[in-house]
Amino acid sequence: MNRIMAEDIKHVLETYNFDEFDHKSVFITGATGLIGSMIARCLLEANRSLDKDIKVVAFIRNERKARKLFEDYLDEQIEFCIGDICSPIAYEGDVDYVIHSASPTSSKFFVENPVETIDIAINGTMNVLNFAKGKDILGFVYLSSLEIYGKLETTESISEEDCGYIDFLNVRSSYSEGKRMVECICASYAKEFQMPIKIARLTQTFGAGVDYNDGRVFAEFIRCVIEEKDIVLHTTGETVRNYCYLSDAVRALLLILEKGNAGEAYNVANKDTTCSIVEMAQIVAELNKNKTTQVCFDIEEDLSKHGYNPTMIAYLNTEKIEQLGWKPAIGLTEMFQRTMESMIEDHQTEMS
Repeated sequence: MNRIMAEDIKHVLETYNFDEFDHKSVFITGATGLIGSMIARCLLEANRSLDKDIKVVAFIRNERKARKLFEDYLDEQIEFCIGDICSPIAYEGDVDYVIHSASPTSSKFFVENPVETIDIAINGTMNVLNFAKGKDILGFVYLSSLEIYGKLETTESISEEDCGYIDFLNVRSSYSEGKRMVECICASYAKEFQMPIKIARLTQTFGAGVDYNDGRVFAEFIRCVIEEKDIVLHTTGETVRNYCYLSDAVRALLLILEKGNAGEAYNVANKDTTCSIVEMAQIVAELNKNKTTQVCFDIEEDLSKHGYNPTMIAYLNTEKIEQLGWKPAIGLTEMFQRTMESMIEDHQTEMS
């Protein structure tokens, strides 16, 4: 665990009340992913620092990777359940809460493996829901995405009731269409089986723990600054959205899990971070103290190989989750600064 991550976990523990999860068991799919692993660490650190008794069941595919990732907490209340969400889940222990965060996140993966993307979303989630149905759960949260909104005609803020156009014959839509269908499945399980299932519609989320070689645009921009290279945009960078820092997202997800209404969705974003891709590039370039990183353009005619989404404007309205008591703490420039420092420290550790 690097310094930035330790600070972020400490901030979560200082600003969130973990009493609801004391003496409970939390089952996390995608527990080695960026968000799943951060939630697990926060729950485990609550045991250590706040004298809580929370059991984390990490549903994973690679035990070796998981042991390395959680090596600071192997003596805590963590249990590894090895499996794949595309197969029925076998775990006999008690489960009070389920956090379903397992999902591919790479646009390139969506384009090259659209069938697998759909399979993981729909059949994988059905396996997780059927598993949860067999337990006496108190809460379930599914991590959805702002991409379910598609392309809307309005440029006003997007509330949970809005819905736009998605070209379902574009294989890149395997992700967004899959997320839409899964939300319907979650709402259906909540209604038919009276299950406390809630949905979190996350904007792009990042922070401490982002892999140095992550292929998403924010990581590519940061990597350019670290390596003192120019940031090269292959589009005009007109897409606009707001973002969320990882520790803020963790607090939001725990709050939705604890207090959200069954069968409902909640936007998770920092409304004060709205910017275009080109504005993001300029903000990140400014983090280069030597001023050797410039923002350049190399517009390509065929962008399909990159898996980019169509140009869209997506201001997520967060009034609904704010009514539960959530408020983000980390602004846009600080998000990139902290993520960059974390990536540098992790990369130096790997290279040493």
